[in-house]
Amino acid sequence: MSEELILVVEDEPSISEVVGLYLQRAGFRVKYARDGLEAQEKIESQPPDLIVMDLMLPMMNGFELTRWLRDQSNIPIIMLTARRDEIDRITGLEMGADDYVLKPFSPQELVSRVRAVLRRSNIAKMEISEKPITFPSLIIDPQTRLLTIDDTEISLTAKEFETLWLLAQHPRQVFTRSQILENVWGISDYIDPSTVTVHIRRLREKIESDPSDPQHLITVWGVGYKFEP
Repeated sequence: MSEELILVVEDEPSISEVVGLYLQRAGFRVKYARDGLEAQEKIESQPPDLIVMDLMLPMMNGFELTRWLRDQSNIPIIMLTARRDEIDRITGLEMGADDYVLKPFSPQELVSRVRAVLRRSNIAKMEISEKPITFPSLIIDPQTRLLTIDDTEISLTAKEFETLWLLAQHPRQVFTRSQILENVWGISDYIDPSTVTVHIRRLREKIESDPSDPQHLITVWGVGYKFEP
């Protein structure tokens, strides 16, 4: 039996019940919240290992809950949404969601995504070296998961840090979006490659003096991205 706890935040009882049932069959412990405020209380009282949340929640929607959570934690988030607008998915990712699933969805696929996100998160915790990577004016510290630029500490989300860490560990090596998805998210088949584009854009806004003319996170057109020290 897995010790990992999943918080399912969903106001539709039928969906919440099915998601919980499949997660429990897969060996996870499951807790439930019916709205954003109840989710806050559950997270504060017992932080879960991963959160599956609906986008359209009463009291506090998924965007607001994600923003609140990312101000204090890097707990992985998988967002559920019936809205197929790309802007909603991009907004969720930019706020710090790790993955999203469109309704209606296969419960087995959701379980696979939960496993993939948790697996990558756990591997990152075990495998990241304790030694910071240092470049002129730039330090990436895996212990604090902070980026320091010219003595200024910059906080990154879990996936932002892992994306930067992957590229910085291999300076000038070009990674395709699929390779980044495989290494950072642990899966590429179900995730839109634009997820990587969103995270690269967020990173540039945090580390580049001019994000429109990046000096560190370079796009190699038609291939992918590389880190230029």
